[in-house]
Amino acid sequence: AMLAGVYYLVGVKPSYQADASIFITNNESVITVSDLQLSSELTEDYAKIIKSRNVLKQVIKELDLDLDYRELSKLVSVTNPDNSHIITITVTCGDVELCRDIANSLMNIGLDRIYQVVGSSEPTVIDYSEAEAVDEITPALTKYLAIGLLLGLIAACGLICVRYMTDTTLKTEDDLKRYLDIPVLSVVPYYEEKKE
Repeated sequence: AMLAGVYYLVGVKPSYQADASIFITNNESVITVSDLQLSSELTEDYAKIIKSRNVLKQVIKELDLDLDYRELSKLVSVTNPDNSHIITITVTCGDVELCRDIANSLMNIGLDRIYQVVGSSEPTVIDYSEAEAVDEITPALTKYLAIGLLLGLIAACGLICVRYMTDTTLKTEDDLKRYLDIPVLSVVPYYEEKKE
């Protein structure tokens, strides 16, 4: 537990999560059931476009990031909660401002790219990412302490089992009879001399 606590204080960097969301539907004043079905089917395609290599490279160029598109892709997740018409763009990294900027840039460039590829109406922005809305998601110290304590207990139990199984010393009269098959002629009792 102490080692886990030291590791937390020294090695764990804070991690933050920013998100932005868009709504997929037709911009026309009258929306039919077929429009809603179509937008539901397109939601997954839009999510893939937002996280495409082309879009990620444009975000890197716009924000002058010291990352390649594969590294940026690992920081980004694009989800469709509960199969709704909403796409949520989530960015996780160690800097509040950078999280927010990447999420907003990814959303803006992604919307432009969606319009270029699909050509239909552009999705509607629900929420831009804001620095105040960025959440810290660094695991708590208590979690690391609990994991360290649990791993310590498992290691201690394992060590006790290994020592017990590999212990070949003779401790009782029965051990002599069982392992060496020789009779016990006499027993010398252990006597501890008292110090005066």
